[in-house]
Amino acid sequence: MSKDYYDILGVSKNASNEEIKKAYRKLASKYHPDKAGGDEARFKEINEAYQVLSDRQKRAQYDQFGHAFEQAQSQGGFTGFNGFRDFSAYADAFDSFRKAQGEGGFEFKFEDLGGFGDIFSDFFGAGKRKTKQKGEDIAVDLEISFKEAALGTKRTIELYKRVVCPRCKGSGVEPGTSLKDCPDCGGTGQIKEYRRTILGTITQVKVCPRCQGEGKIPQKKCGMCGGDGRIRENKRINVTIPPGIEDGQVIRITGQGEAGIRGKASGDLFVTVHIMPHQFFKRKGNDILYETFISFPKAALGVKIEVPTLEGKVILKIPAGIQSGKLIRLRNKGIPYLHRRGRGDQLVKVIVKTPEKLSRRQRDLLKELEKEGL
Repeated sequence: MSKDYYDILGVSKNASNEEIKKAYRKLASKYHPDKAGGDEARFKEINEAYQVLSDRQKRAQYDQFGHAFEQAQSQGGFTGFNGFRDFSAYADAFDSFRKAQGEGGFEFKFEDLGGFGDIFSDFFGAGKRKTKQKGEDIAVDLEISFKEAALGTKRTIELYKRVVCPRCKGSGVEPGTSLKDCPDCGGTGQIKEYRRTILGTITQVKVCPRCQGEGKIPQKKCGMCGGDGRIRENKRINVTIPPGIEDGQVIRITGQGEAGIRGKASGDLFVTVHIMPHQFFKRKGNDILYETFISFPKAALGVKIEVPTLEGKVILKIPAGIQSGKLIRLRNKGIPYLHRRGRGDQLVKVIVKTPEKLSRRQRDLLKELEKEGL
């Protein structure tokens, strides 16, 4: 059945990339299988929809071709199709082949088309299909402080995930026994199916569902993992947050996703970083904005004040006669540049505070100053 990726994420077809990302985060967090009430099947479906709609090229192909795109995706993408732009050339080659065979019945095999056969094979689902080589990826969210994002930090997260079975070392075979040829496919890893279509009889080769294309199955399945080669357990994973990371950026940790079935490579872990707002700092690119308030006399006469930075307090000299709203730059006190040397500045905005209540003496002094032309 055709899937509607927009419905899966609960967004409209005009949704922006930011709206798609926001919907994905919310649903991924809700249905993650490691959480109470999680749904692994729903989580995979959400990930699949996000992988397509978050990629501009894939999204354009999906919007244009719909269900045909999903079929091609499940078989490794539009390999050799150039997004269907050159399909007419392949169709002409196929039509010429069919005419050469005559109008009677014939057995059609994609390999008979030479180079074109691979392309038709990809589209119609025939030919060899590679078995899944990696375990599932895992996506998690991690919240850190403003200072941790600026200066970098290390965090440890705990996941309940599939790991390599310690008893069979991921093979799925009970220790002391070995593998044997799969009886369903005879050790080839493939099952042939024949379909009669308007094109003739098509031979379709599919991955054997019993051995998953391996051609071998255990003589006796591992007693701990049941032949899967994986078990579930809690794992603590160290995550390094680089200095200068921005809100919403994703850190990829290779090989820390779900273990692959029967010894296949593990998937990856994707950590989306969320930065908590700071009490008084604001970020603008790699600069930090900070506001400080001073009285009118101090603004007029000049003053030295103490201001906070990411790495502690410093003394800031405010020149005499400064105007309210003026920015003073503290060089190299901002956010480090991500993955390169250097850092931004801290910009201190000086705001001259006007008193709301005055004593009689203060009022009289100000009147005297006004008479002096101040």
